[in-house]
Amino acid sequence: MLFALGEPVAFVALVVAFLLGIVLRSVAMRFTARVVGLNDGRPPARFNARQELDPFGAVCAAIGGTGWGRQITVDEVPRWRGRGRAAAVFAAGPVACILAGELVIAGYALVYGGDILAFVEPGVLLRGSLPLPFDHQAILSLGGGLLGFGLLALIPIPPLDGFGILWHALRRPGPSMNWMRLWFEDKNVGALILLIFAFFPLGYPLLLWVIDILGILFLRIWA
Repeated sequence: MLFALGEPVAFVALVVAFLLGIVLRSVAMRFTARVVGLNDGRPPARFNARQELDPFGAVCAAIGGTGWGRQITVDEVPRWRGRGRAAAVFAAGPVACILAGELVIAGYALVYGGDILAFVEPGVLLRGSLPLPFDHQAILSLGGGLLGFGLLALIPIPPLDGFGILWHALRRPGPSMNWMRLWFEDKNVGALILLIFAFFPLGYPLLLWVIDILGILFLRIWA
């Protein structure tokens, strides 16, 4: 987001997108856990913004344009009722954010046309650097921020939700997966790598390259 400080409207929209992504992720995962019967019959806990924020994820959002919410470990989502149900809980958050971002971008394409979407990439939206009128900046930054939040979450390393999807997709997670949990989850190596990718290189961080690769088609379909 710091890249967008020169465009205050885009900066505010990216902040809103990050916070909205936190909320959507939490609600979608809780709702899915309830639907597939993995909440043990308990009523869903009340949403708490402070608990859902991750300090490393917030820092990554500040320097890279998007980040992540509180890490949900694989131990928190039981797989005794089926690996598919557990994986669905982890997938629900990213998918909800991607769909929300796509709806915002689709609305932009319907109102203003999608010509610019044929050339822009998700990482550019996360930098908030497009020389556009304020209303265009706000909508594209909001949609791009939600899309980037969801796409980042699909990367299969802790502390991201993609690791939970990968873990439950495996019948028997082996030593390499447990090694990843130890170092990337317990010792926060995963968060450190993501932060490095958000910083380096300074011209265009590697994190944005990854999001561009994952999300380019999500923009092109509205062009």
